[in-house]
Amino acid sequence: MTDHSLDDMPQPIGTLALQTIAMPQNANWNGDIFGGWLVSQMDLAGSVTARATAKGRVATVAIDSMAFLRPVPVGAVVSCYTQLQDIGRSSMQILVEVWIREDLGGLAKVTEGHFTFVAIDENGRTRAVRG
Repeated sequence: MTDHSLDDMPQPIGTLALQTIAMPQNANWNGDIFGGWLVSQMDLAGSVTARATAKGRVATVAIDSMAFLRPVPVGAVVSCYTQLQDIGRSSMQILVEVWIREDLGGLAKVTEGHFTFVAIDENGRTRAVRG
């Protein structure tokens, strides 16, 4: 029997940016949450970090990679963690990880993606990220 301490358990990268509950209206006929719903939650979480970094309006311009690792059941508490990975003149690269709490209390990573946001002005044109 192996003794696993909390130090051995995988942990989210970044800061908690958004937390919600997976509801039945977001599920397929098998009771698993649609991937598109998860992507929209990830986009919202990434935009929280991007807006704070840019100190203003931002727009999503790309999802550079996406990996779904396991299904999300209805009723799961869904937590989106973000980490700013790079800042360009007007762009921000943000890693978004999604974790759910398992029945036994542990966290399980269900997906991750790399999102690119740009800072935009009041006319919808790109602007320099303030910082």
